[in-house]
Amino acid sequence: MSAILKPPKQHYGKLKAFINGRWVEPSAKKYVPIYDPGKGEVIGEVPHVTKEVVDEAVEAAYEAFKFWSRLSVPDRAQYIFKVKYVLEEHKEVLARVNTQNHGKTIRDSRGDLRRTLENVDAAISTIYTLSKGEYQREIAKDIDEILIREPLGVFAIVSPYNFPIMIPFWFIPYALALGDTLVVKASTTTPIPLMVTFEKIAEILPPGVLNLVYTDHEVGEYLVTHPLVEGTAFVGTSSAALRLYELSARYGKRFLGGGSASNYAVVMQDTDLERTIANLMTAKYGNTGQRCLAIQNIVVIGDDSFYSKFKNAFVERAKQLKVGYGLDETTEMGPMASLKYLENVKKFIELGVEEGAKLVLDGRGFKVPEYPNGFYLGPTVFENVTHDMKIAREEIFGPVANLIRAESLDQAIDWINNNKYHHSAAIFTSSGKWAREFIHKVYVGNVGVNIGIAAPMGWFPFGGKRLSGLGSHHPQIDTVDFFTDRKVAIVRWW
Repeated sequence: MSAILKPPKQHYGKLKAFINGRWVEPSAKKYVPIYDPGKGEVIGEVPHVTKEVVDEAVEAAYEAFKFWSRLSVPDRAQYIFKVKYVLEEHKEVLARVNTQNHGKTIRDSRGDLRRTLENVDAAISTIYTLSKGEYQREIAKDIDEILIREPLGVFAIVSPYNFPIMIPFWFIPYALALGDTLVVKASTTTPIPLMVTFEKIAEILPPGVLNLVYTDHEVGEYLVTHPLVEGTAFVGTSSAALRLYELSARYGKRFLGGGSASNYAVVMQDTDLERTIANLMTAKYGNTGQRCLAIQNIVVIGDDSFYSKFKNAFVERAKQLKVGYGLDETTEMGPMASLKYLENVKKFIELGVEEGAKLVLDGRGFKVPEYPNGFYLGPTVFENVTHDMKIAREEIFGPVANLIRAESLDQAIDWINNNKYHHSAAIFTSSGKWAREFIHKVYVGNVGVNIGIAAPMGWFPFGGKRLSGLGSHHPQIDTVDFFTDRKVAIVRWW
């Protein structure tokens, strides 16, 4: 049996909120259990805090903004540098906690921390470059014009369960670097990784600059619409994003929302089959399929012989994936993050069968003998899927691959562009002509060429269109415009 890495704790007790530089036992409507999904065991309890706790956190951030926004640029930069150093020092501990509470493989968690640090690096660069204003002299006789980029105040960050540390850090370092203060709402499914992250950086930042709460939907909406909150950065389902977008607009708030996806990969007959399948294993089954960049629909373009060759090789490789506990270094795919999400994916598998798709690899009933109570689901593959089936149109968010056949690249592009979501798409080919055509014709935010997971670096925006990207800005570097406003001063001296 493989050696299992140890997390820092086996049980975290009742989680506390972090408000105004202190860890506090908050007033709570109720506490709910937190799981290690690989073992199916409770490892803590998370409070659903009351509106009064949100008031306290927002007011602390509001007061902190008064001095934080007035710090000199070099002084504020030093705080963000210190955050980076601490995250670097503790990245292995944080990766293990991430895996313990979410279930993803330790390799995936280490990748999450690498991307987290990448965004801190990118945020530091904004302090010295993108946060600068503009000046133009003599716009009229003896009159100059000045553009000042200034922070706005308190922002809310509402983060999802699937990347407990990385996604909040698509926003946290940028907002802080630019002079704003934050109230972060962690997922109540996977709150421990972000809580431990805050423990590591708690003593670095001045009180009130960064606050952490846990809420249900009702109190979460209260946070988003709070009179002292300027706007919200959100990542989650499109239905939740639409709800918060509507509320934000009604209350005159800014909103940035990353939503759902049901992404396509197109496999052309001229592709390198071995490399393509290896890439698609990660693109489909990495993070157990629980990511907005995951490939859900694989469109194969080619004759019957090529399709059979691809299908057989893909299914055989999926069968060989080692599914197990994420803290086992040899595991290639972990469990679902919760029993609820496991059951949701099982319902999609049942729906696919009802819709007439052929189930060629069924992951239901999969068990890891050492962890019989874990929330495991094996790799699953459908064929004979059509683009109009619900299992192709809706986001499954689990380890289920749909094999679809198309007659041409144009047909596949039409399916992608008429899809419900417009998040990401990939093409696997040796043809530069087809790749170029694909890049320019698909209506999505992120495109991969011979890369299934087209994840932009921190200093690029993380794209998404329509229901996959609500609001006027995108995560990562694009948040510079979201977290600041541009004030214009027109100046004449007598």
